[in-house]
Amino acid sequence: MNEPLYDPLSPDVSRDPYPHYEALRREAPVYRIPGSGFYAVSRYEDVAQVLKDPDQFSSNAMRMMMMSSMTGGIQNMPKDIEEIREQRQQVAEQLSFDPAMFLSAQSVISSDPPKHGPMRGIVNRGFTPKKISALEPRVREIARTLLDEALAGDSFDLVNDYSIPLPVQVIAELLGVEPERHGDFKRWSDTVVSGASGSAAGPAEMIATFGEFTEYFNEIMERRRVEPADDLISTLVRAEEGDTLTPVEVVMFAVLLLVAGNETTTNLIGNGTMALIEHPDQFQKVRGDPNLIPAFVEEALRYDSPVQVLFRQATSDVELAGTTIPKGSVVLPIFASANRDDAQFPEADRFDVSRNTAGHLAFGFGIHFCLGASLARLEARVAFEELLGRVARLERMEQEVDYIDSFLLRGPKRLPLRFEPA
Repeated sequence: MNEPLYDPLSPDVSRDPYPHYEALRREAPVYRIPGSGFYAVSRYEDVAQVLKDPDQFSSNAMRMMMMSSMTGGIQNMPKDIEEIREQRQQVAEQLSFDPAMFLSAQSVISSDPPKHGPMRGIVNRGFTPKKISALEPRVREIARTLLDEALAGDSFDLVNDYSIPLPVQVIAELLGVEPERHGDFKRWSDTVVSGASGSAAGPAEMIATFGEFTEYFNEIMERRRVEPADDLISTLVRAEEGDTLTPVEVVMFAVLLLVAGNETTTNLIGNGTMALIEHPDQFQKVRGDPNLIPAFVEEALRYDSPVQVLFRQATSDVELAGTTIPKGSVVLPIFASANRDDAQFPEADRFDVSRNTAGHLAFGFGIHFCLGASLARLEARVAFEELLGRVARLERMEQEVDYIDSFLLRGPKRLPLRFEPA
C-alpha cells in the first residue's frame, strides 16, 4: 500500500514537513488527504487564492476546528452545520455557558464578512502602529532581563529561557493578566494548541482548560466592568457594553489573543535561531550588520513559518489547480508550503537573509491577515537585536530537535544551546 503524500498527524511530518510539501506541490497541488475528506492546498498561487476569497472559502472551518479540539481533535471535526450545533451544545453545557449565546457566538478568526470587519476593528484598537511602537522599550527591557539570567552560565535553553517568556509576558501585560498567572497563561495556550491538532490533549483536558480559562477571564472581565484599565480586556469589555460583542465572544477573543499572541513569536524566535545555527555564514552576516535583522526576521518567517496551515471550508463546488473540491469540504491552505514554492521564491529551500521576501504568506493574506503581525515583528526584531549583540556563536547541545505537538504550528519544544559571549 502506498504511503499518503501528506498525513498531517504523521511524526515524519512533525519532524520535517518540507519534503512532504515539495511532493504535494509537484504531484498533487490540491490533495485529498486519505481518510479525512480534507483537501490540502500547497502551491503559492492556489494558497493565496483560497485566502483572498472568503466567498468561496469560508473561515467557518476555523469554528469547526475549535469545536473538534473539544471533542477529540480533527479526526472528529464536524462535517456540517447540524453537527457543529450538536458539538457546541455539548461544550456549552460542560462550560456552563448560556447554550443559545454560545451557539450564536462569533470569533474574528472564524467569521466571514459582514460580521468579520466590525469584530476585527475592535481588536485593531489595541494594535495601532502608535501603540505597537510605544511597546518597544518594554519589550527590550523584558528581553534584556531574560538574557541577563539566561546567559549567566555557558549554556541556556533558548525556548524555555527566552522565546517562551518574552511574548508570554508581553501579551499577558497587554491583556491585563497578573504576573503570577503567566505560568497558567502559557499552560492554557499549550493545551489549546495540542488539542486543536488532535494530538496530546484529549477532550477532558481541553474542557478542563477552557473551564479554568473562562473562569479566570470572567472574573477579570467583571473587575474591568467596574474599574476599566488601559488593557485589551477593558477594550473588549467596552465593546461588550456597546452591544458589539457578547460575553462569550469576549472570552473567545481572549482565547485567540492568548494563543496567537505568544505561540507565533515563540516559534518565530525558535525557528529563526535554528536557521542561523544551520547557516553559519548567514549568522555572521546578520551579526556583522544589525540593520539586516528585520530582513532576517522576514526570511525566517518565510523559510520555516511559525503557522504552517489553517482551515477553510468550500461554500460551493469549486475547481482549483484542476481538482474539484466539493461543497462543504474542509480545505487546508498550507502557508509554509506556499512560502517554499520555487515559482514564487527562486531556490526557495535556500535560507538567504538578502532575499526579497515580499508577498510571503507567514501571516496569512487578505481580510484575515494576522492582526498581531506588527507585534510579532517587533518582538522578534528586539529579541534578535539583544541576543546577537551578546553572543558571538551559538551551538546546539542536542543532535535531535523535538518539535511542538502540532501540525498547525511549528517550532522547537526546547533548544539547549552553548554560546560564546560577544
